[in-house]
Amino acid sequence: MKNYDVVIIGAGIVGLATAYKLIEQKPQLKIAILEKENDIALHQTGHNSGVIHSGIYYKPNSLKAINCKTGYDQLLTFCQTHGIEYDLCGKVIVACEEKELISLENIYKRGIDNGLEGIKKINKAQIKDLEPHCGGISGVFVPQTGIIDYVDVSKKYRDIFLQYGGELHLNHKVVDIKQKNGVNYIETNAANFEAKWVINCAGLYSDKIAKLTDDVDLQIIPFRGEYYDIKKEKQYLVKNLIYPVPNPDFPFLGVHFTRMIKGGVEAGPNAVFAFRREGYTNTDIHFKEFFESIGFRGFQKVAFKYWKDGLYEMYRSYSKRAFVKALQRLIPEIQGDDIVQGGAGVRAQACDSKGNLIDDFLIYEKNGVINVCNAPSPAATSSIAIGQTISEKLLMHF
Repeated sequence: MKNYDVVIIGAGIVGLATAYKLIEQKPQLKIAILEKENDIALHQTGHNSGVIHSGIYYKPNSLKAINCKTGYDQLLTFCQTHGIEYDLCGKVIVACEEKELISLENIYKRGIDNGLEGIKKINKAQIKDLEPHCGGISGVFVPQTGIIDYVDVSKKYRDIFLQYGGELHLNHKVVDIKQKNGVNYIETNAANFEAKWVINCAGLYSDKIAKLTDDVDLQIIPFRGEYYDIKKEKQYLVKNLIYPVPNPDFPFLGVHFTRMIKGGVEAGPNAVFAFRREGYTNTDIHFKEFFESIGFRGFQKVAFKYWKDGLYEMYRSYSKRAFVKALQRLIPEIQGDDIVQGGAGVRAQACDSKGNLIDDFLIYEKNGVINVCNAPSPAATSSIAIGQTISEKLLMHF
């Protein structure tokens, strides 16, 4: 059995950033990362749209708002230091109908409350100056937003961690954790480990890892986000990033257009209930996980509350025509022949038994374990700040 001070479960961007911050601050610690896949960043980190988020949407003083603002600055400094490509191209958030103007104004005010400098309201003509093919009637320009490849960032976190003497164990799926006399005994499919502290950064399976050591009232509900790629000859329709005003009654941002740092433009994502936690297509189903989700009382309450929106998202998943119609609200010229099926990601959304979709980051400590049980967007932008927060919690005990 291998003995460590800290074992981190999960080699996505949050787990890697946490390992990087821990070993940077206390290099004498013996730290290992356990990852069930054969490489790092293969799920949420490797399937997102690569946006550097400004923090404009998040409730002031929430963990999302605080960590996004701090993490944003840390991320840019990290990229400049290590030569990682990024582009602060800015984005426009546009209202397409009069009824969206109040929500747009609220987003602008929230950006001001969150300390974003340089954001500005723009009229229809100013939208056309920034995005000539966009059909919005009013908007907000957010200069802080940018694009990046978070897999590149993750690889650099990993490299620095390994240079400090940390260990990364791939193909090690955690199957059990036992606690005895203040020590965690971690069993994987390949080997056993012993650690004073465990940090759970397991993403889509973070609830299952948490339940190995705690009776926690939440479950991860997987929501798939599907993208289309705009054909090369039509990419002139989008200069940078175009977002709609999100539906205030539905906890997702809505389909949008994103220029990618390594070329191309994505359109999407939708937000459809996935039939398995790592289900990247609408035909991918894992019956045990599917019935775990639909049998969870909290999910049933969410489904009852959002059934109309959920059915529409499901319809768009199977109907390209419906997806295109949603995109045409932002760019009226876009047609079905202009896009081809792209990739997809699955968002790990925590939900409690009362039917509350956890809106903020959820990080808590108990009995020698720090659980990161809800870290959706903007976790990648916030990754260094989240890693710092976790490190501070843990280092108090060393």
